Amino acid sequence: MLFLLTILLLVSASKQNEIPVKNNTNSRIIGGFPAHINQFPCIAAINVEAPGMTWFCGGCLYGNQWLITAAQCVDGATQFTIRLGSANLSGTDPNRVTLSTSTYFMHPEYSPETLEHDIALIKLHMPITYTDYVKPIDFLAMGDLGSGTDVCALGWGQTSDESSAVSETLQVAYLSSLSNDECKIYYGSQIKDGMACVGGNYNEGTCHGDIGSPLVLLHPRGTAEHVGIASFLSSNGCESTDPSGFTRTYFYKDWIRNTIDNNS
Repeated sequence: MLFLLTILLLVSASKQNEIPVKNNTNSRIIGGFPAHINQFPCIAAINVEAPGMTWFCGGCLYGNQWLITAAQCVDGATQFTIRLGSANLSGTDPNRVTLSTSTYFMHPEYSPETLEHDIALIKLHMPITYTDYVKPIDFLAMGDLGSGTDVCALGWGQTSDESSAVSETLQVAYLSSLSNDECKIYYGSQIKDGMACVGGNYNEGTCHGDIGSPLVLLHPRGTAEHVGIASFLSSNGCESTDPSGFTRTYFYKDWIRNTIDNNS
């Protein structure tokens, strides 16, 4: 049995996972391709500060004042610097919006040992103004994620096991969901009902630097459904063919809505 692995790349690095590559010609998000911000305007880059350390996570704008991310991204945090509206982490971009906050709500049953209930919400100080490049996700998961569903994983995570740096450009990988029974073939009883696994035809998946980033189900006419949160990867590494692990959004819809309703 493999073990779940989440490595938080600290200091000028990240708390996350990344995306594998379909071929050896263009090594990007493992198995992924550069994404345009107007394809996924909900995506957020989150730099996290805590006493004596920093890390990087992804997130997704939900409504005009909230971000959905992983609990491990906020655990122990004191400050968040959030970038919206740009696919690039550096350089100038007139569409980029940068803001700070320190308010978050972590699932009360989150376990850093097992990664159960790996979900959190970050609250912005003020409602944000939407643009063509900054928009919330269209829907939270409308049903549980079934086996064989085509989904998109997003993130700025590492592009290989050897690289310790996050990608400068947002990447997207096209994957397919597995049933939890299939996932248990790799990870055994560590897989719980609130978790989900996805994989590709080759070694596509998430890597360090992608944690907290959304798993998205695309619909006709360009609408997008938030179905997962990047959470864990195999101890065999990002470039293995083992599936990547996510928190199931549908499992936590009530918690998301109740937390927002009680703290708006």
